[in-house]
Amino acid sequence: MYRNFRIVPNIIFGRGSFNQLDDVLKDRRVTADSWMVFVVDDVFTGKPLEGRFPLRGRDLLLWVNVDDEPKTRYIDELVARIRAYSPTAPAGIAGIGGGSAMDIAKAVSLMLNNPGSSADYQGWDLIKNPAVYHVAVPTLAGTGAEISRTTILTGPEKKLGINSDYTLYDQILLDPELLAGVPKNQWFYTGMDCYIHDVESLNGTFINEFSKAYGEKSRDLCREVFLDDSPAKDDKLMMASYFGGMSIAYSQVGACHALSYGLSYVLGIHHGVGCCIAFDQLEEIYPEGVQEFRQMMEKHDIPLPRNLTKDLDSASMEKMVTTALNLVPLWENCLGPDWANIMTRERAMELYKKM
Repeated sequence: MYRNFRIVPNIIFGRGSFNQLDDVLKDRRVTADSWMVFVVDDVFTGKPLEGRFPLRGRDLLLWVNVDDEPKTRYIDELVARIRAYSPTAPAGIAGIGGGSAMDIAKAVSLMLNNPGSSADYQGWDLIKNPAVYHVAVPTLAGTGAEISRTTILTGPEKKLGINSDYTLYDQILLDPELLAGVPKNQWFYTGMDCYIHDVESLNGTFINEFSKAYGEKSRDLCREVFLDDSPAKDDKLMMASYFGGMSIAYSQVGACHALSYGLSYVLGIHHGVGCCIAFDQLEEIYPEGVQEFRQMMEKHDIPLPRNLTKDLDSASMEKMVTTALNLVPLWENCLGPDWANIMTRERAMELYKKM
């Protein structure tokens, strides 16, 4: 059977389109008491963008910290704060920031309508009730969080997303102007998440013409951004992120993302840089992609952290391997149904030792 998957139904793209957020939310303010929650990366505290948030009436501005990747405990705390703020549910959630901020907003919107802890829903299609209406405004481009049915969370026992059709945003607003001023390293690492999505999708066993069409276009846009220095690089990277997310929607990512989960779970390394660290060791699996990635890294003079696992004890190393190998769909896409005999624990351990 072919998978019948959902996509984000409403999209606004264009420079200055952030100014339309108020109009988007206005349609959800159906009563005088309707209120919104703005889930915003706290890096914008006191910055010019803060003065542009269209808060009205009883709206709640919820600053979130993404120094660490989102944890289920943090999501539960935020949901409790929102419920304590008002006995009535918000009419909508607006997530403003990079991939982690958008993932937090997705998780909060899900958990406001579902009982228990967010850790209870780490996995595939465990969510039973639709989320509160939620809108994404990305201020970084590359993760594909704006288009993904996953919100990646670190729980007490594992790092694994809440994967559900209900996770998808109801609306995304793509304004390339919001990418201005992003620190170069962060811009690169986040953009490489997109490029790696494309490589893993296009070289995977799940590839099909649907995913191939999006993946090839996204990869071409990444090349224009990171190799050709296109004058429209912010606009192109924002669309590359969207297309890259669409490419893996009907296929899957692969070895790099699986290994990066282990790095993040044990060492707390952010997703984008974790993907770069892992990808650099996967020339045997993705030879052309890794070579091109290294060209991009050299062109932009980007440092890559090294020797991160050198002093880890054996228990931590084993935990990383277990975390990575538990992501079965990723390995099946990368290496096929016999993946477990190809990517053994010993081979995964050797890859981590090189990092």
